Amino acid sequence: MDIIISGILGKMGQTVLKCANENEDINVIAGVDVMAPDVNPYDFPLYADFCSVAEKPDAVIDFSHPSALSSLLMYAKRMNVPVVLATTAYTEANMDMIKLASQEIPVFFSANMSLGVNLMKVLIKKAAEALGDGFDIEITETHHNLKKDAPSGTALALADSINEVFDGSKEYVYGRTPESGKREKKEIGIHALRGGTVVGEHEVSFFGNDEIIKISHSARSKSVFAEGALKAAEFIKDKEPGFYGMEDMISL
Repeated sequence: MDIIISGILGKMGQTVLKCANENEDINVIAGVDVMAPDVNPYDFPLYADFCSVAEKPDAVIDFSHPSALSSLLMYAKRMNVPVVLATTAYTEANMDMIKLASQEIPVFFSANMSLGVNLMKVLIKKAAEALGDGFDIEITETHHNLKKDAPSGTALALADSINEVFDGSKEYVYGRTPESGKREKKEIGIHALRGGTVVGEHEVSFFGNDEIIKISHSARSKSVFAEGALKAAEFIKDKEPGFYGMEDMISL
């Protein structure tokens, strides 16, 4: 499988490159990064943006920034190339752009590429269906002190999975302050912690009368996200145009 890595000079881009190099069935044919240096340290072409990319891979894996989305999708549509989008902090307008592009090319999107996190999404949804409104729901996520967005895209995706059970009637409360007042039944609390070098931890707590249920996931290395993205690229490379996600790739 030939791939292009977008955001290749970032931490996740470097992790994807490392994992790809350790897999004899995967060949990195180009990299794209806005910080591309004048002297290319790799044995494949390195570009600052997609405007100059002439190579055609089996898939593009993107761990860059929402600002790169437009040029990435324009390239992918022009070259008829599937894309795996693993970047977070997309706006509603970004998601509309992604959905529109998926009418022309295969697009795989997940706020978290870990197989374990996506299994967690299924489990918490089943828990919400079983427990109903009788339990208060709170989500806590912890990441390293360099992460810019809060709450994490994964925490929001977990909340959205639960909210589907309640037909979108739950309201998200981000953190609690002295002004928050009494907790309402319609709320899902979402709390972000930042510190040290934590790769990523997510926990969903269901608080009932005299009992508590907790479902959690802890990533100990960024490689779990890179390996998930590579699996997604393998999954999507021969698919028809459409919008795909982890639920399409894993059988549960």
